[in-house]
Amino acid sequence: MEATEDQKGGKSPLHKAGIAGVLFVVCLAAAAGGMALSMGSAAFLSVFDASATGDADADPETSRSTAQGETSAAFEMLPVDEMIVNITALTLSGRITSRFLKIDAVILYDPEIAGADEISARYLYIRDSFQDYMRQLGESDLEGSAGLARLKSELLRRARAVSGSDAPREILIADMVIQ
Repeated sequence: MEATEDQKGGKSPLHKAGIAGVLFVVCLAAAAGGMALSMGSAAFLSVFDASATGDADADPETSRSTAQGETSAAFEMLPVDEMIVNITALTLSGRITSRFLKIDAVILYDPEIAGADEISARYLYIRDSFQDYMRQLGESDLEGSAGLARLKSELLRRARAVSGSDAPREILIADMVIQ
């Protein structure tokens, strides 16, 4: 008599389906966690709160809550014209060379914060401070997600300093190319 696949140590189709189901649930939980992290917990919870109450038209951006429990209006966007700057890089032989960084960015700002009207008025100064910073960068400064996060936080810091307010809330990078 020949032994069946179960007797040989193989997995039954039911066992494989159970493992696949567990993996699906873990992936779903990881995706939800990633969404919560990227959206911010308040916006993430408001999406599920709106769907639970049947309010499908609720926009998490316009109905987000602040830490004090107040609601604020949606952020406004100020596109920053495409910038191309030289950055330094090392060749394989260790020689310093020049590369180009091309970047398209958007400044998200809260129009309800005092000084928000200065952002548009000081646009050229903000753009100039962005270029001053980026010209000092090396290719290694922009490597990986940590490099992108540092770039965005430094640009945000400069936008806030030049505008003289905390109205700039985030810098979004639409395109970034190093060549």
